[in-house]
Amino acid sequence: MRIIAVARSFRARPTLPKATGHLQVRAFQPDFVPRDPKAKPIRYKYPEVYNPYGPRPPPSDKIVQLAERIAALAPAERCQLGPALVERLKLPQLQPISTEGMDLGPQGGAAGGSKAEEKKVEKTAFDVKLEKFEASAKIKVIKEVRAFTSLGLKEAKELVEKAPCVLKQGLTKEEANDMIEKLKAAGGVAVME
Repeated sequence: MRIIAVARSFRARPTLPKATGHLQVRAFQPDFVPRDPKAKPIRYKYPEVYNPYGPRPPPSDKIVQLAERIAALAPAERCQLGPALVERLKLPQLQPISTEGMDLGPQGGAAGGSKAEEKKVEKTAFDVKLEKFEASAKIKVIKEVRAFTSLGLKEAKELVEKAPCVLKQGLTKEEANDMIEKLKAAGGVAVME
């Protein structure tokens, strides 16, 4: 294997200068200055914040006085400043952006807020909470809890003994009512949250 690799390297060397040319190697260029291997790397001072426009000149006295006068205005007058400038400079009116077909999350955007107030949100997911149980019916309640959950005997027993506690979350109303009725028949008191 070594002989083949050595033979290939010898065969490749004569063709290398023909392909690249002698002056394409940086060491043979006339302006090449070799770097001192013991020299420390150059440390450049970078600005804290990159500003592509460079340093800006300070604002003129006229602009500073105008900014002070605006800051001295009452908040109600400052609110009127923007629309007045838009009208005076004849800037184009901003058109409202259509949010149709977009998912804006639970807030629903500015227009969606009024609809949310009109329509009450119906709860679709319910939790079943075991409030208490009869001491004589503890075993029956544990069996019912094991039937509804995927817990083992030990975990179900610990969960029942921690009452009041949430037994199951994210149930539909029918499932939650069914679970409460079965726990009530077994001797426990459960509520829907």
